[in-house]
Amino acid sequence: MTILPLRRDDLPLDTTELARFMVGKYLVRDLAEGRIVGRLVEIEAYPLGDSTSYAFIGRRPTNASMFLERGHAHVRLTYGSAWMFNMSAEAVDVGAGVLFRAVEPLEGLAAMQALRPGVPLRDLARGPGRLSQAYGVGAAFDGVDLCCGHGLWIGRVDEPERPVGVTTRIGLSREMDRPLRFYELGSPFVSGPRKLLGGDVAQG
Repeated sequence: MTILPLRRDDLPLDTTELARFMVGKYLVRDLAEGRIVGRLVEIEAYPLGDSTSYAFIGRRPTNASMFLERGHAHVRLTYGSAWMFNMSAEAVDVGAGVLFRAVEPLEGLAAMQALRPGVPLRDLARGPGRLSQAYGVGAAFDGVDLCCGHGLWIGRVDEPERPVGVTTRIGLSREMDRPLRFYELGSPFVSGPRKLLGGDVAQG
């Protein structure tokens, strides 16, 4: 499979548009023994002014990577144990991001299974904490340029686009009714309760 790196200019300069755009793109981590590849099947948007966004409080040492130009990793520890893997989404100094929630594992399954032993294929990277664990993503990746085409990066494959749905986000205590969660329709690798996947088809 030929995966072409995404250039920064390929990424929409709008957080919500970017979240929808990233469904169906590929997340790659290059390792000495090969690579881990998965197709992104679920993304949430955390746009400018969203009170649930890590950037809402303004720039701090813990969220500075969200204020980088779009296409940089923002990795944050939550609940003391789970790493959330986000990507900056706007222009420099504008704090916003998209959360990578789930991928369909395609290559490097042995490497993923070594990081998540005893877990069935469907659950290797279904959910944001699981995704980070399956890719071995932690604090060292905060601020990494995901448009660099090596190490940890995002890419695309020349293939027909699959239909994308949109629904509300998961696990929030406020602003939970906004349709900012985008996912590949029919994918068994999307996280969360199945009953939440009856949202509208995303346009564009």
